[in-house]
Amino acid sequence: MKSKLKNLFHGWYVAMGCCLIYFFVNSMTLFVPQTLFPRLMEEFSVNEAEISLTVARTLLFAAIFSPISGILIDKYGAVKVLKVGVIIMGLTYSFYPFATSIDTLYRLHFLMAIGLVCSGLGPNVIIVSNWFNEHRGKVVGMLVAGSSLGGATLPLLISPIVNASDWGWRWGYGILAILFWIFAVIPAYTFIRPNPRSMGLHPDGLDHEPKIENETSSGVSFIEALKSRTLWCLGIGSACLWFSIQGLNSQITIFFEQEAGYTAQQAVILFSTLFWFSFFGKFAFGALSDKIPKQRVFLITSCILFIGSLLLFEINNGQLSFTQNRAQLTIFTILFGLGFGGSFSMIQLVALEIFGKAYLGRILGLISLVDGMGAALGTKLLSELKISTGSYFVPFTLVSLVTLFAIINVFLIKPIQTKSQTSS
Repeated sequence: MKSKLKNLFHGWYVAMGCCLIYFFVNSMTLFVPQTLFPRLMEEFSVNEAEISLTVARTLLFAAIFSPISGILIDKYGAVKVLKVGVIIMGLTYSFYPFATSIDTLYRLHFLMAIGLVCSGLGPNVIIVSNWFNEHRGKVVGMLVAGSSLGGATLPLLISPIVNASDWGWRWGYGILAILFWIFAVIPAYTFIRPNPRSMGLHPDGLDHEPKIENETSSGVSFIEALKSRTLWCLGIGSACLWFSIQGLNSQITIFFEQEAGYTAQQAVILFSTLFWFSFFGKFAFGALSDKIPKQRVFLITSCILFIGSLLLFEINNGQLSFTQNRAQLTIFTILFGLGFGGSFSMIQLVALEIFGKAYLGRILGLISLVDGMGAALGTKLLSELKISTGSYFVPFTLVSLVTLFAIINVFLIKPIQTKSQTSS
């Protein structure tokens, strides 16, 4: 056994470390707070729009800071930026349970935005992509699945503590902060390395430098990417998807409790179910993209997300209304989770396949900018519409319409011809 571990390609250790970091960073920043919204509303005497502004603020400032993070990654390397990010997150998570007002939460979520762009998806995708070529789809799928696994498990893990009268959300989140220092900060500062060359190795554990076919890393400049229709279709499509995904996820626990009639514990279980299937979707569709074109997989996952969003509704006596059928709501969580997970994976993989690695930090930073804007707008707008209309019917109808518009943009994404390819 020791011999096998000793001979295991170091890239798998790197991938595992990045998965652990992203598992905690994304879920503790976005998903765990969303399951705490009903409790935080009670604690700080705020409404849906005011509490949703916490996560919306993180998404908005993360979007603004994403291009800067991309430039820093291209200049200093993803690992150095990652190390700074996990320290920012560790300190912020540690202070979170001691928040005494909604304003304190707003400030902490601003700091989370900085940590998110430094230790979130972008740098981790770049690091694992440096270590793998042949298995890149599987590994990136495994990486992004980590956040869904966090959304599926961490709220359930702390739910008994959060809902216990003698403990509460502060103790629940505090336990997660301790786990973050152990399972995220330590890997970042021990065995994560920037690329195989830093250890005298080759990608995928091969004994020679692999021959890469159809890799556009040497051909797509940042200016070429900016001028292409593909980048803007990818950006707009993914922004619309993030509007729908994050907007709905931020409100769905409140919806389950207030309008669907579930108890707090049942709402958390349904929320976790959605993320379990998101976890499966990220890994499964990432692996599928190693077999068929990634743009085609992206279109499939976007359609699944759209169909899932429609399952929130039913037609009664010629009128569209929310369904009260619990079996249908369970199927909603399954399909929406699969579409969420698959689409999330494909955004990164399609960008990498089309534009290559040369300016990937900047390109992912730009995509993250529009994604974050869409996610922040979705979180804020859906909560405001809930306040103004008194129901989630209009907000969730908007989710379906925006997802449909995303599908149109995803359909228009095509490979681009670089100058080097044209001349050859």
